[in-house]
Amino acid sequence: MSAVAARLAELGIELPSVVPPVAAYIPATVHGDLVYTSGQLPMVAGALPATGKVGGGVEASAAYGHARQCALNAIAAAAAAVGGVDRLTRVVKVTGFVASTPDFTGQPGVINGASELLGEVFGDAGRHARSAVGVPVLPLDSPVEVEVVFAWE
Repeated sequence: MSAVAARLAELGIELPSVVPPVAAYIPATVHGDLVYTSGQLPMVAGALPATGKVGGGVEASAAYGHARQCALNAIAAAAAAVGGVDRLTRVVKVTGFVASTPDFTGQPGVINGASELLGEVFGDAGRHARSAVGVPVLPLDSPVEVEVVFAWE
């Protein structure tokens, strides 16, 4: 068992199935030693656990949890693209989008859900560059969407 697989087991985390695309794209693509995930929504068993805007009908604390799920979905998509989670060696970049009301300014705290999960799973190799962006709406009215770039070997 690889370090990443062992850490997932230690944390009691089982990777979800790769979320099927909802439009004309693939969940992840490989270029050289990098794996780029498409934007991952917080899908659980094929459904969004919440819809709406953070700062409106969705609490920031709930959105934090949704960002964690987005990161898990990204790990699953990247692992499938390279033949297993054991081939992912580090997290390079996270881009998080938060559908939020105009007065909500806590996007970084929401996207910490994804960043902190990646740190728990990858340890020091989970430290990454990041953007957290507020947007008016996301696909399917999701409150959060996360893209991750991983290195692999």
